Amino acid sequence: MSNAVTTEDILRISGVDPRKCMKCGKCSGTCPAYDEMEYHPHQFVYMVQRGQIDKLMASKSIYKCLTCFACLERCPRNVEPAKLIEAVRLAVVRQQGMNHMTENDIPALLDDKLPQQAIVSAMRKYKK
Repeated sequence: MSNAVTTEDILRISGVDPRKCMKCGKCSGTCPAYDEMEYHPHQFVYMVQRGQIDKLMASKSIYKCLTCFACLERCPRNVEPAKLIEAVRLAVVRQQGMNHMTENDIPALLDDKLPQQAIVSAMRKYKK
């Protein structure tokens, strides 16, 4: 019995059908975390389609996503890349048996330029 996370696992967790993606890139064009991400939202969708789940699970991009859903708002096909990113993050958390960070780690990372949306998103992601 393998512990490897499959594409089917990610699709089941997320409820997203990445085959709807027409690769227009609007999701990445609107992403506020674009410059911080190794894999951008459109690339993330493509990599899930191609079954490159291990690469995505090893990427820090899954922790850079703000889960603001700007990608969904711009997507003409309602693909929801953020939900795929959240599903991969959850798979990592489940494998590790813990979160990437705890809520106590967040205050040290705050600065005056950080949008409030990022703080709320971080608390939603890491507060259990």
